[in-house]
Amino acid sequence: MWLIVWLVVGAALVVAEIFTTTFILLMFGLGAFAAAGAAALGAGVPVQAAVFAAVSALSFLAVRPTLRRYMHRDARDTPMGVEALEGSMALVIEAVDHDSGQIKIEGELWRARPYDATQTFAVGDRVRVIEIKGATAMVWKD
Repeated sequence: MWLIVWLVVGAALVVAEIFTTTFILLMFGLGAFAAAGAAALGAGVPVQAAVFAAVSALSFLAVRPTLRRYMHRDARDTPMGVEALEGSMALVIEAVDHDSGQIKIEGELWRARPYDATQTFAVGDRVRVIEIKGATAMVWKD
């Protein structure tokens, strides 16, 4: 009988986790399934409860942090927009000096200025985008 109780509780917790997405109920669900395994092996109710508590606690300590890191690996790790352009290489299309210039970054034309105002870059030079200020790429020659 306890086998069925633990399986129903575990399934209910896993289904409830789908709606919360906190990975808390899932850990209790894992504990319930482990307790169902202990019940299937003929363990008594106190042992089943101990297995439930131990597996749930270990899941919180070991599994939940890994799952949370995996689920939250999003935009903080992957630069988007103009941040993704910083550090990329560009081709000088129009001579770049303190007052004017144009480069091509990944197929797009950008207004450019040298990161060091004393530098100039000729047409055909390869430069690195140091940062983007507004609609202007600040560039440096490696």
